[in-house]
Amino acid sequence: MRSACLVACLAGLAYAAPAPQNINFEEVETSDAPTLTGPPINAVSQPVTYNEEAAKASAAAEVTEELSSPTKRRLTKRGIDDPCSPQPQGYGPKPSADSADAFLAFRTFHDTALNAPTPQGYQRSFVDLQASVDANTYMGLYTLKTYDTIKCQQLCDAASLCTAFNIYFERDPTLAPAEACPNPAGFTNIKCTLWGSGVTTEAAQNKGQYRHDFQVVISGSNGYTKNSPPDPQPGFDGPTPFGGAINAPGNYMGQKYFPGVYDAGKCAGACQANTAYNSRRPRSDGTFDACQFFNAYVLSKNNVPQGTYCSLYTKAWGRQYSTNYGQYRGSDYYSVSSSYGYTWNPQSSGHI
Repeated sequence: MRSACLVACLAGLAYAAPAPQNINFEEVETSDAPTLTGPPINAVSQPVTYNEEAAKASAAAEVTEELSSPTKRRLTKRGIDDPCSPQPQGYGPKPSADSADAFLAFRTFHDTALNAPTPQGYQRSFVDLQASVDANTYMGLYTLKTYDTIKCQQLCDAASLCTAFNIYFERDPTLAPAEACPNPAGFTNIKCTLWGSGVTTEAAQNKGQYRHDFQVVISGSNGYTKNSPPDPQPGFDGPTPFGGAINAPGNYMGQKYFPGVYDAGKCAGACQANTAYNSRRPRSDGTFDACQFFNAYVLSKNNVPQGTYCSLYTKAWGRQYSTNYGQYRGSDYYSVSSSYGYTWNPQSSGHI
């Protein structure tokens, strides 16, 4: 799939700025979603493996490749446990009655969630839900020994690009349910999931599932979002905070969308890849369109984070032009959040 940015750059339309610079819904809706939007149903640990430098290099390579041909990603299937195999035991409390209804009604879970401290530098996004977050920006999972929001926060802070976490109690089976053991006894895991975007009530859609006759359910689910900007990018000034997405009167090159973790580095890679590509194909007078500025933000659908949206420009624009807060597509609302600008320094001459 060829992005609007790349088509615009190839056609030499960097100065023919569309007004407004609308969200490219076609690219957003046809992009390959991440394989995982939450932990696998049988997972008790899934350490974060996201690598910023590798992601930036991959983004630049993807942009360069899309200039000449479409690409496709290959998805992998989730693994499952052997039938009736013992599961790692959790540390959480459990009700006297071993049933999903008793788990959901257990007062200890609700009191724990309601009284949990909010870590410094974070704000609580939701409290005591009976569902966990399920979104494109999933990063990893840890199982804790206690319902410890500070420990979960420390795990998030230690993970590159983690900006939010979700902590909750989950009813899990003691054996991997199968025909020979369709409804084994349950126990309580305390799970801490990490996210590469903010977390919202609307994103908390995982209410559990049946594994044969055993019902997995969730309780005491709290979400916390970090109060901090994205990382600086080498070679760029910024990040400069904006209210919405940039909607400038000119110098628009186009856009690129990356589903998954919010990573401004991917936008930086896309910006630099466009400049490099155009510099190798200058106009007859030796000029070319250099990406001098980009706007990176989280694009959400109905307040559920989807991925990183990048708008590229041949000139830097200020906060007064950040007026695109979101758009409707049918009954779905796509909103803009965590919008920041980055300016290449020193500016390219745009001439070979």
